[in-house]
Amino acid sequence: MTPHIEASLDEIAPIVLMPGDPVRAENIAKKYLTDYKLVNKVRGELAFTGYYKNKKVTIFSSGKGIPSMGIYSYELFKHYNVEAILRIGTAGSYKKEVNVGDIILAESSYSTGSYSFELDGKKENILYSDKIINAEIENVARGKEIKIKKCRVYSTLSFYSECKLDKLIKKQKIDVVEMETFSLFKNAQKLGKKASALLAVSDSFVTKEEMTREDREKNLDELIILALESIIKL
Repeated sequence: MTPHIEASLDEIAPIVLMPGDPVRAENIAKKYLTDYKLVNKVRGELAFTGYYKNKKVTIFSSGKGIPSMGIYSYELFKHYNVEAILRIGTAGSYKKEVNVGDIILAESSYSTGSYSFELDGKKENILYSDKIINAEIENVARGKEIKIKKCRVYSTLSFYSECKLDKLIKKQKIDVVEMETFSLFKNAQKLGKKASALLAVSDSFVTKEEMTREDREKNLDELIILALESIIKL
C-alpha cells in the first residue's frame, strides 16, 4: 500500500484506464467489466479491477489536475508494477478544425508548469505519448471506423483563466486543453512505462459550442470502447 492507494499488489492490473472522475470510473466498471471489485477508495478516488474480454483491467480515477494525476500515476507505475496507463476524459478545443464530439488522441502534452523540474530536475515543457499505445489505438479505430484526430494537448494548471492565450497556442501548436495529461506522460517517461490519452472534445472556445448531456454520453461510450479494445492488446 501507499499513502494514497490501499489495494494489494495483485488487485491492480498491469494496464489501467484512468478517467478523472471517480463516478465515471465506477460507471465504466459497472457497464464494461465483469467480475469487478472495488480495490481503492482512499480520499474518494475509486478504483475497480475486473475483466474486459477475459483481460484483467483496472479503472482508476486520477482526480483533477496535474498534481493529482501525478500522485496516482506515479504510485501505480512505481509501486504496483503497472506497465501502461491510458487517460480517458474530455477536453476543450482551441482550433476551428477540432470540433465538439471529436475524439482526440494525444501525441504530446505541453505545460507551463514546473512538474517536470520538481520531479527530477529536468526543465521540460513538452512530453510525448507512447508510440506503441497510439499505434494500437489507431489500428482499432480504423477497424471500427472510429474517426480520431491526433493533437497536442495543453495541460493547464488553472481551470479558469482571464489571460489571453492566443500567442501561446500559436507558438506551441496547441489544439486542445485539459488538466492531467502532462504529469502522466512525465511519470511514464521517468519510470520507463507507457502512457497516452484519449479525450472527447466537450466544448469549443472557437464556436462556443458545448456537448449536450446526451451527446457527451454517446461520445464517451465510443471513446471508452476504443480505449478498452486498444489497451487489452498491449
